[in-house]
Formats: sequence, structure tokens, C-alpha cells
Amino acid sequence: MNKKVLILHGWGGSDYPHWQSWLAGEIAKNYGKVSFLQFSNLDFPNKDEWKDELIKELYDFQPDIVICHSVANILWFHLCNDLVSTQIERLYLVVPPSLECDIPELESFYPCKVPTNLYAQKALLITSTNDPYMTQDESKKLQQELEIPMKVLENAGHINADSGFGEWQWMLEEVSKDY
Repeated sequence: MNKKVLILHGWGGSDYPHWQSWLAGEIAKNYGKVSFLQFSNLDFPNKDEWKDELIKELYDFQPDIVICHSVANILWFHLCNDLVSTQIERLYLVVPPSLECDIPELESFYPCKVPTNLYAQKALLITSTNDPYMTQDESKKLQQELEIPMKVLENAGHINADSGFGEWQWMLEEVSKDY
């Protein structure tokens, strides 16, 4: 794989056995180019701090593919809305939380409007039928507003280690594709 993959975790991080840490290892062990950015203050994230860290990584690493999990999706939306993103080939938006989220630790990320430009040639929204942070109705509404395809996983929870997503072969195969 010759594409550069940037992996962005959500609230609390995505360390082992989360699929994002597994994916980073799988890409790296095959001499792939991967950045698994660890944001500061994982348990009490600050949107502005995370945004600055992401902008620096986008500039330094210049990814082709970006994979967002959970609140990292909301961070990406803010970047797009502020017109400070860079054009990428593929974007994966994995289980974004509700745009009506009211978790106190995440309050700096809200409110957030749906961007009109994701700065990606191709984008895919990936949701779960029983995600505790976004209903399927909210997912469908977001998909319509973003005007991108959506892949819905049955009973996959928040698509994290707690819901059985350590190894996620589908995602590895997906990011390994060259279009």
C-alpha cells in the first residue's frame, strides 16, 4: 500500500485492543505509511487544541486517506467548516456522535454544523444500528446532508473494542484498495 493513512481517534483514545490501533499496526507491518495521531488530553478533549494538533499533522504528514472515529468526525467537520482542511482522496467517518451530543467532557466540540465540503474525493459514513451516541434516524439525516454513501453495520455498538471491534478486516481491505 503506497497511500498515507491518517487515523484519528475519539474521546478517550483508541489504544489496543481497539480496531484503530490494530489497523495502524497492520498498515505499518507491511511497510505502509500510517500516522496514528494521539491527541492531547484524551479524557477531557478541547476542540481548539485538537484542531491545532490535527492541522499540524495534516501539514506534516499530508495524508491521502483519513479515518475518523467518534468525536474525531466532529473535529473534521469543524476543520471543514473553518476552511482549513486539505484535499484528500478518501475519508471514512466511523460512528460520529449525534450533532445534539450533550456529554459535558465534549462540550467544546458543540455546536457543530454539517459541512458543505468534506475535502475528500470520496467519503463514506459508517454507522451502527445500535450506536449509543447516534440514532439511525440521525445517521440517515447526516448522510443526506453530507450527500455521501453510508454503510450500516448491524448491532455493532459504537464500533469499538467494547463492541468486539479489535481486528476489523473489512476496514484494512478498504483502505488497502487503490482506486
